[in-house]
Amino acid sequence: MEEKRIAVLSVIVVKRESAEKLNAYLSAFGEYIVGRMGIPYREKNVSVLCVVLDAPAAVVNALTGKIGQLDGVTAKTLFSQF
Repeated sequence: MEEKRIAVLSVIVVKRESAEKLNAYLSAFGEYIVGRMGIPYREKNVSVLCVVLDAPAAVVNALTGKIGQLDGVTAKTLFSQF
């Protein structure tokens, strides 16, 4: 079994139409989510999310890849060193 890692997934949404699919992905991976913070930046018409995960790297990479393929959504991940 692959070792779990703490990861921070940063997401920027510029097309609000993608939010429903984004939330569906987050819900599907919910067992790995430790916390989540979303900030609507209305002046720029974007939303910024920060998701903390405790999961194997393969799971985090799978979620990041799915989210990153959404139209108008950018996703990047930072992994812990331990």
